[in-house]
Amino acid sequence: MKVNYKNTGDSVRAKKHLGQHFLKDLNVAQKIVDGLTCHGGYDKVLEIGPGMGVLTQFLLKKSEYTTFVAEIDTESVAYLKVHYPELAPRIMEGDFLKMNLKESFTEPFGIIGNFPYNISSQIFFKTLEFRDQIPEVVCMLQKEVALRIASPPGNKDYGILSVLLQAFYDIDYLVSVPPGAFNPPPKVQSGVIRLRRNQVKALDCNEKMFFRVVKTAFNQRRKTLRNALKPLGEFPDHPLLTKRAEQLGVAEFVELTKLAQSLQQDIK
Repeated sequence: MKVNYKNTGDSVRAKKHLGQHFLKDLNVAQKIVDGLTCHGGYDKVLEIGPGMGVLTQFLLKKSEYTTFVAEIDTESVAYLKVHYPELAPRIMEGDFLKMNLKESFTEPFGIIGNFPYNISSQIFFKTLEFRDQIPEVVCMLQKEVALRIASPPGNKDYGILSVLLQAFYDIDYLVSVPPGAFNPPPKVQSGVIRLRRNQVKALDCNEKMFFRVVKTAFNQRRKTLRNALKPLGEFPDHPLLTKRAEQLGVAEFVELTKLAQSLQQDIK
């Protein structure tokens, strides 16, 4: 599938293996870019997967920050260099998931993009890894995943990414986007969310154990936590263990993690 834009005379082929669906609705593109608030005072923005620059064209009009793009598709890179020559020195060609962001950015920066749906979770895990450098993220992804990330405790959509991201970011669901806004249209609805870094510098527990407890708890989300967390050991009686994973907020998972840590110490 090729996408043709007026007055360009060329096109970029959407590649299925890269999960590419090119946004064509300019009103939606403008809304996504306007979702950036420069929270935390950053003055650089990295767009992930710009494709043919439907977001990029609006980003470049913003004087508040300097735009960089990360693009793995060589065809898209060539297109961007021709149509946005001023951007050429700031095109980071390659796989975002493999980039050393500390080398590329010495100061805080925002992230924006129409994330490829097949790697959106991996992008968020990398964001968590560099959370002290990334105060804000505005992105479009599969609506189901967007709702899950923004969902509060007690909701059926609430899951692993909800807890891990909400531990360090305040999250807003901004707008839904229908398949017809893309070419080729995806088979699913899309949604735009915004993540803004909260005041939590570090969790009051072992972070690796926190991640492990959250993942283990949701692996068997229909079970009570006493049963779901059995792979981590035999927990002492605690009111939280009578609940299910989706009922707990970040602070309660921190409390459970401390219990898990004490189990590990007892084993030693």
